[in-house]
Amino acid sequence: MSHGPATPLTATAAGPLSGTAHVPGDKSISHRSLILGAMAVGETRITGLLEGQDVLDTGRAMRAFGATVEKEGDTWVVHGVGVGGLMEPEDVIDCGNSGTGVRLLMGAAATHGFAVTYTGDASLRKRPMARVTDPLAKFGAVAHGRSGGRLPMTLVGAANPVPVRYATPVPSAQVKSAVLLAGLNAPGETVVVEREATRDHSERMLAGFGAEIATRDTPEGREITLVGRPELAPQTIAVPRDPSSAAFPVCAALIVPGSDVLVPNIGLNPTRAGLFETLREMGADLAYENPREEGGEPVADLRARFSPDMKGIEVPPARAASMIDEYPILSVVAAHAEGTTVMRGVAELRVKECDRIDAMAAGLRDCGVTVRDGADWWEVDGRGPGGMPGGATVAVHLDHRIAMSFLCAGLAARAPITVDDAGPIATSFPVFRDLMDALGATFR
Repeated sequence: MSHGPATPLTATAAGPLSGTAHVPGDKSISHRSLILGAMAVGETRITGLLEGQDVLDTGRAMRAFGATVEKEGDTWVVHGVGVGGLMEPEDVIDCGNSGTGVRLLMGAAATHGFAVTYTGDASLRKRPMARVTDPLAKFGAVAHGRSGGRLPMTLVGAANPVPVRYATPVPSAQVKSAVLLAGLNAPGETVVVEREATRDHSERMLAGFGAEIATRDTPEGREITLVGRPELAPQTIAVPRDPSSAAFPVCAALIVPGSDVLVPNIGLNPTRAGLFETLREMGADLAYENPREEGGEPVADLRARFSPDMKGIEVPPARAASMIDEYPILSVVAAHAEGTTVMRGVAELRVKECDRIDAMAAGLRDCGVTVRDGADWWEVDGRGPGGMPGGATVAVHLDHRIAMSFLCAGLAARAPITVDDAGPIATSFPVFRDLMDALGATFR
């Protein structure tokens, strides 16, 4: 879907943030619930689905592929068409701002013998798709897109797909998941090898739907083997709350004096929880309460309190895959710590909704923070609690996480911080402003 006129928003230093923050459902799990529900036979029921624009666009796409996707009260109900049962859409599939959505959809349809044209908003049309279409070509799919492998793009699915063994050249859960979804409708075994483990929601959910999938460690890396053409069984899914969304109220509480915020029911899958581990290493007052397991995923309630004694650290590069979306808000926390925080092995940030290293570095410099950056690294010199001057208007480049990061920064800066467009926040966290207002944030 197209993004409307820009909507600037300003954050001003707030009093203590306090209360309970019920963040939306996990975006990664929400996308996968709709797609696998549509590829199962029968009725899948989903509660806690993130109703951000990205996920709604994926639901609309699954309808175009022939599944029934409806909301009944607080539950989303998907009547699937089975593996191999997707139908050729009558129109272009518009994935809005969602890189996850478009790449997973390409994978799901790539081993069906029909053509699908994909597009998205201005930001998504700049993002590289070859990282997905290259491995999908091994199944027999053929992509026709703009120069540089960009959207709009037509992907002609393989009428007679072959099984694939693919080693991911860079850590990417989206690429891995696209290959596994394509492998569902291919004969034999599809194998993905990743040198560094990435988020494993696809593997967990495929197993939950009844696919035969196995993971083992090899000298090449982690090897995931999927047996093709299963009959997926419908599921009842309770989507945990999104750790990437939880990052914003949690980090705001750490840098705003006097704050004490509880964020319940957060998914703590080890492949997603790198930010919280990093914050605790920095000295953040962040506690896990009531740890438990729901739907095969580890869950806990997070309590975050103002943490004036945080120190800069060097984040282990091996942790990048488990927190890649959280580096923007981590850099804001780093600016309020003492010493330098170093982030390496993060080249993936340069090909997200925007170049997130460049966008965050430029915005932080405008707010009076010293930042150094390179092709796959950046470092932030902390100014200590309350040390960020602020006072800037920051360009967010249609990126929801850049917008939310600087709005959180403005709550602890000496002078207000304005983002030039808060509209993109709706793609992943439509209740962000209401939730933060209820905790005591000051936005105008």
